[in-house]
Amino acid sequence: MSALVYLGLGTNLGNREENVRRAVQLLGERVGQVGRLSSLYVTEPWGFRSDNLFVNAAVSVRTALSPRQLLEATQRIERDMGRTEKSAGGDYRDRVIDIDILLYGSLRVSEPGLVIPHPLMYERDFVTKPLNEILGGLPPAALTD
Repeated sequence: MSALVYLGLGTNLGNREENVRRAVQLLGERVGQVGRLSSLYVTEPWGFRSDNLFVNAAVSVRTALSPRQLLEATQRIERDMGRTEKSAGGDYRDRVIDIDILLYGSLRVSEPGLVIPHPLMYERDFVTKPLNEILGGLPPAALTD
């Protein structure tokens, strides 16, 4: 069984376009078949001050991983790309790559450390714009596996 998942990507350190490209490559190798990739959006930092602008994107992936396995795989990719710590408690920092699980088919998950749909995605233009681009105008509620 597989699910169509939507992930948000963000980076504001190093070669940002290359970071997105590398993350998408690793998602294809470790998570599943990459589908659509949005345009790259240059955005201001959200939730903290930084001199470094972000590049954000959204990507769809067809995966056989469970939601928890997907979280573990995306966090491993972040670490392998050089991210040393995750943001916690609203304490945001510059990062080489951030991969957020936005949607997992029509599934809703609420577990410690894992909430799907992403609880803050509708508050963030840097998430909704690229996500809407690859959804083709479908509201997330219209998704089915």
